[in-house]
Order: sequence, then structure tokens, then C-alpha cells
Amino acid sequence: MFNLISLTKNLLHRPWQGRLSDYVTTMVWSADNKTLAAADGAGEVVLWAEGKLRYLQTGEGQSVDCLAFSKNGEFLAAGGQNGQVKIWRIESQGNQLITTLENRPNWLDRLVWNPIRNELAFSTGRYVQVWDVEAEEVAVTLNFETSSVLSMAWHPDGQHLAIAGHQGVKVWNVQDWDEDPEILEVPVTSLAIAWSPDGKYIAAANLDNTLAVWEWHNLRLWAMRGFPGKIRSLAWSQPLTELNFPILAVASAQSVVVWEKDADDSVGWQGRMLEIHTGIVQAIEFQPNTFLLASAAEDGSVCLWQKAKQLAQILPRAADKFSCLAWHPQGNKLAAGGANGELVVWSKVTRTQGFGKATID
Repeated sequence: MFNLISLTKNLLHRPWQGRLSDYVTTMVWSADNKTLAAADGAGEVVLWAEGKLRYLQTGEGQSVDCLAFSKNGEFLAAGGQNGQVKIWRIESQGNQLITTLENRPNWLDRLVWNPIRNELAFSTGRYVQVWDVEAEEVAVTLNFETSSVLSMAWHPDGQHLAIAGHQGVKVWNVQDWDEDPEILEVPVTSLAIAWSPDGKYIAAANLDNTLAVWEWHNLRLWAMRGFPGKIRSLAWSQPLTELNFPILAVASAQSVVVWEKDADDSVGWQGRMLEIHTGIVQAIEFQPNTFLLASAAEDGSVCLWQKAKQLAQILPRAADKFSCLAWHPQGNKLAAGGANGELVVWSKVTRTQGFGKATID
């Protein structure tokens, strides 16, 4: 039995709620803190700001599976089932589609912006292309070789691009794309990767339900096992523990497993299970600059875990099944998307406890 704890400064209420036409596939906040972008299985792309929903793209029956804002929120990129990469310039006066890159027949479901430059990496089968928005050209094409690309992540300093697939992770240096990549090997396929916000660690979720964590500068490897199922999501905390390490959380089956580095190097990372969901946990994410962890599941619940340890709040039920979530960069809003197109944004309100719900404008 969990006891809910009172945390007025962290908890959310007063939700806004709208609906897209289909399963919400992905959502992301802009770095300038103003706009939430979301997409669905019908191909819709919408922008939410100040309680208003605007359509960038109506649905044509082919899903949009990845969205990403550029470093300053100026550009939004989208990719999906039709093999296109679309890039819009997002402006207060209006939004302009500036680029459409054709990659048919490849289903395009992975794209990421460089955190310091207007360069977009996207996958097409075994290859990754990096598009330079300002030069309007492909800066480089990278061949992963051993399999299709399954995950990508830029190092926080923007100087390295990590790509995952069969037999691990390859990391390219942007200063010399032609140089052979650093290879982080695992005996199976790596399905998802994530850098820690301080750039010191990279984690990989693998096909055999294991988790690998490397210390980047010396490539020391820790391997974690015993997960209840496929690892669907990875999340690193921005703040560090008293031992000067970030916390790593993963979603696996109906559980969230949280890993903290032990003071004893021979022990490595210690794990703990957070269990209350009765459906598959689809997404997890730390509130920026805190250890408050949000988890969204197919059971229709979104939970907040204080210090990634104790259940602090179960948000008011707003969907039959949740598929994705995203914290606002300032941590004062939390957005979640549902399997039936539900789009919910919870906000913090002063001097009251909890998060809540509203209607579409």
C-alpha cells in the first residue's frame, strides 16, 4: 500500500484537455518554453500554446512517429510512415513549411536535433543523414552497416552522435565524420539509448532485456539484468545525487526500475522497483532540475514519484491508455497523450495541491 505525500510545490492540477483523431504517437516541448507539439497515428501534427490548439498538418492516414524542436525552438521537424521529413519554421506571426525531404519507401521514425547547432539527424534504414538547415544540404550520411538504425542521441555538447542497432552503439565525432566511430559493443541488439544530461554516461536498453551503462570518457561498462520485460523508455535525472551521479530510470512491463550509483565501485548501480501500474508503462520522464519522476501507462494512469522513490500523486484519470508524456522545460506543466487521441496538459497552481483538467478552446 502506498501513502500519497503532500508536495504543494511539485504537484500538478488544473488540466487542459483536447483530442486528436488517433493514437498520440509523440509529443515534445520547444526549448523556448512556449509551445507543445504533438502528433498522431492519422498523421496530424498540432501545436498547443496558452490553452489553444493549432493544426500544422491534418491527417492523411499515415502516422507521424517522431517530432523534435531545434535548440532554440525556431524549427520543428516531423517524420513518419510516408518517409518524409518535414521542417517548419515556428513563428508567432505564422508557421512556414521550409523543407520536405523524401526518403520513401523507408518508414522514418527517428530524428534528433543537434543541441547546439541547427543540424537534424534522421534515420533511413541502415543509414543516418544529418541535414544542415542553414546550408540546406546533407552534411553527412553515416552507415550503421550491421542493422537498421533503432535509436539515436546527440551528446549534450553536440560534438558526438550515438547510433544504436545490432551489436550495440556506434558514436561518431562531428569534428571528423570520416573517422571510424567509437564502438560500444553488446552481444545483442540495442533498442534505445540515452545520454545523461551531464554527458558523462550513455545507457542502452537491449533486446535481451538487459541495460548497459558506459562511462563515456573511459568506456567503463556496467550491465544490469533481471528486468520483468522489454525496456520501453529510459530517463536520466538532471540533478546529481550526494555521490555526484545522475539517477537512471527505465520502464519495463508494468514497472519502473530506478538505478542509483553506489559509493562502493564493486557494487556498481543499485536498483529499486516502483510498482503501482497495472498496465504496460509506456513513458517515463524526470521533471527538469528535480528528482520528481513521471510515469504513464496503458492502465490510464500517470503517476508522480517523489525523489524517484515514493508515490506522490496519481493524476486525475484522463485517458483509457496513455502512450507518451513530456515535461515542460520549466517543470510547471506536464503533457500526456492517449491511445484514443487524448491530449492532456496539467499545470501547477499556487497554494493548491494536485493537478487537474479542462476543455478544448
